[in-house]
Amino acid sequence: MTLALSYGARAEILQATQKIAQRVQAGELATTDITEKLFSENLYTTGLPDPDLMIRTSGEQRISNFMLWQMAYTELVFLPIMWPEFTRENLYECIFNYQNRERRFGKISEQL
Repeated sequence: MTLALSYGARAEILQATQKIAQRVQAGELATTDITEKLFSENLYTTGLPDPDLMIRTSGEQRISNFMLWQMAYTELVFLPIMWPEFTRENLYECIFNYQNRERRFGKISEQL
């Protein structure tokens, strides 16, 4: 489980880009050395796996600047309740929902 407090994905992406650009400017990296792996290693979440499931409470159906890079293939569940109302039963329901999905990671069913 990852909780992000005082976090913004745009700031995270900007900082990672600046760090990589500084290394290119210093001659430590060529632009062709910039890969998804290198970019991921410069994010705040380096060392953490990309999320499999994001549970969004509050009834909003948006990700609100949360882990924009890392959530490329994350499954999303939106609940109409506020975080303080979130119960163990809600968590079990979200996990059950997730377990019954076909994870395709950008592919169609026929490609799996």
